[in-house]
Parts: sequence; structure tokens; C-alpha cells
Amino acid sequence: MRRAIVMGGSFAGLNAAQALSRHVEEVVVLEPDDIGEDGLGERSPHRTQLHALLAMGHTQIESRFPGITQELVEAGARLGQGREVQFYVDGVCRPPVDGIQMLGASRPFLEAAVRRRVLALGNVRLVHGHARGLTFDGERVSGARFSEAGSPHPEQMLDADLVVDAMGRSSRVATWLEEAGRGRVPTDRMRVDLGYATASFTRGDELGSTIIAHSAPGPASNYQPGLTEPGALAAVEGGRWSVVVAGYADQRPTDDVEDFLARMRRCVGPIHTVAQACSMIGKVEAFNFRESQRRNYHGYARLPGGLVVLGDALASVNPVYGQGLTLAALQAHCLDHFLGSGADLHEPATAYFRRASAFVDAAWQLSTTADLAQPHVLGPYPPGYRLMKWAGDKITGASVTDPEINDLFMNVVHMKVPPRQLTSPAVLLRALRVGGRRDA
Repeated sequence: MRRAIVMGGSFAGLNAAQALSRHVEEVVVLEPDDIGEDGLGERSPHRTQLHALLAMGHTQIESRFPGITQELVEAGARLGQGREVQFYVDGVCRPPVDGIQMLGASRPFLEAAVRRRVLALGNVRLVHGHARGLTFDGERVSGARFSEAGSPHPEQMLDADLVVDAMGRSSRVATWLEEAGRGRVPTDRMRVDLGYATASFTRGDELGSTIIAHSAPGPASNYQPGLTEPGALAAVEGGRWSVVVAGYADQRPTDDVEDFLARMRRCVGPIHTVAQACSMIGKVEAFNFRESQRRNYHGYARLPGGLVVLGDALASVNPVYGQGLTLAALQAHCLDHFLGSGADLHEPATAYFRRASAFVDAAWQLSTTADLAQPHVLGPYPPGYRLMKWAGDKITGASVTDPEINDLFMNVVHMKVPPRQLTSPAVLLRALRVGGRRDA
């Protein structure tokens, strides 16, 4: 290929650009936000929220950018494993899992390191501009229209062999395709009405070697708003704790400092300890997430050639489960594999979307099955949901006390294995035996 355009230059777009750089003479990244060396910009307040990079996401970026973990750790990030990484369900800490590492770093810090690596590639250039539309040549996308910041020209056109949509959940590509007479992209939605808020705290040795602690209500939750709170903390660069608290519907947190601290005190032990022992740095940043969304391009009958979609533009699921960054990294891996297969880019990228949908569907199943247990989430319910919920409750309960089931459960959470492995008859039978022993 001669040229590829990536519309969107945050984490998903940067990973896509690296994958493309291995197959394309020139990669042009269009990014409307003027993102500084610190990884912060003005257009995305969500970037300041605590983000998780799951174990499979960490594996992917280390493979894509060799040595980046050591680079981040030397600059202040923390790398945790074993008992340093704690996952709670309904207030109970799970057993540690061997082989799972998590990186303690803020989203801007991680993204800035990735951006430096990508822009150092000789065939990648960044254009500070806003994508305005697609151009077509018959049945394929042939480029993009954009406006460049500071340019006297209101709009420019750039031809490309491949255009990648990495513009996030608010991407207008599906709308542009419909306006071009290609019909609607099938889209699934589930309203969750989640709110969350993040703040930073001074970090000492109050939690010993703990690097990450995460707590969320389980599928058959004992969670009672106001009594226990879902949240997470991570030891990040700059000698700080980054803490996030979350709530649904009327229990969504605000940017009020006293409310934030009160929620922390109702969280699990590590988060409560930070509220009691550490000083807040700066202010509380609140964010609302209305609904999970999945655009099903693999089932889109009028899919043109020359177009690929990834990141939140493809699927954006409940961020409580921390899947977003990892999902983007896995989709970039799918793109790399697709390009390496010698696919004809004049034809629809069906093979890419089919491969990417396997990861999207896994994330969607995990998050929406748990979300449907919340009383305010009204569906849509998938076929066989009652049976899925019953089995999920049994397996989740058993995973808290049974190391073998917990290892499998956490490997699913970290997107190392697909959710279907949790629903095998052997796993369910073991979960029932464990539950029986616990009840006795």
C-alpha cells in the first residue's frame, strides 16, 4: 500500500498506526486535539479518568513496542503481579493469580509513551486536523476529507488505499456511510447510566506492595448503594494513587470532594485506607457513561472496501470492567494480521471485522451479562439469559474460594481466554461442588 489514513490519534489510533507502518509506505494520523507531551489534550476529559490496562493489553503493547514497560517503570509507573494486584467481588478479595501482570500508570502517561514511539517511526506523520468525511471510488473508500488546524483552506482531500476509523464512540463514519446511500450500520445498545469520578492522592507505604485494587459488584450482587461502593485504585507515576469511584443511576458520583471521600470510606479496605491516610491532589473529575454500544460492521451488508474501524468507534462497553484499552490493542493486532494476509483492500475488510468481532463479542458478553444484574438496566436480554445468569452466579461465587476456577475466571476478565471456557460443563460442575461445600 502507498498510503493509509488513521482518523483519530489517541490510544486506538496510535496502535493502528503502528500496525499499519509495517505494511504501508506512508501513514497519516488525523487528530483534532492538540495533545501535549504530557498526553493531555483539551477535547477529551475522559482521558483524565483512571484507566486499566488488562494483562492481555499489557502483553499486546509490549509486543508492539518492545521495552515500553521498562521505559514506563523507569519513568515512575509501577508493575504489579501476584498479591500486588487485588480484585474484589462484593467486598471479598479473590485469590492471587500467577501469570497476570498489571501496569500502574495513568492513561495520559501511557498514551504519551505510545505516541512518542509511533511518531518516531519514519513513515508515520501526525496532522493536527479534523476528519470531515469520506471519499469514494465506486464501491470502496478512497480517502478522507479533513480541515487542518491553522490552514487557510477550509477543507482538504487526501487519497488513501485504506482509511481507519479510530475516532471513538462519537465517530460519524456510520452516519457518513448512511448519507452516502449505503444504509445503516447495525448497532447494539444497552443503557447502563453509569457515573464515575477520579482523583489523585499522595502515595506512601500505607498499602505496602499493593499496586492495583479493583472492586465491583458481582453478577448476583450483594451490593447495596450507600453501603458498599464499586471503585479502584492504582499506584501511578509521580508517587500518586489514582482512585476512581463509580455508581449507577441515582447513585452516580459528582465532583464534590466530600462525597468522593465518603464513597471511598465505603469502599473495600485499600481504598478506605487511602481516604483515611492520604491527601488529595487537585480536584475530582466526574464523567458519565450513558450506554454501551457495539457497531456490527461484520454484519453490515453494504460494507465498502478500503475501510477498517477499531477502538470505541467499533465497540464501547461499560468502563467499570476496564476493557477499552485492551480491546483497542487486540483490534490493532487483528489489523496487523489482516494486512499481513495479503488481503485485497479494494474488497470489504470482512476478514478483519470477523476476527475483531470475536474480541468485541467476548467483551460485550462479559460486561452486559453483569450489567443486566443491575435492577435499573432493562435489557435487551439475550436468549437464554436466565440460564446464563444462574451459571454465572455459581461460577462467580465459586471463584472467590476455589483457586482453579478463579484462575480461569481472571484469565477471562483479563481477556486472555474467551468467556465460553467458563461455561463448560466441567467448570460448572466444579462450581456447583464448591458451592455445595461452602453452603455446608
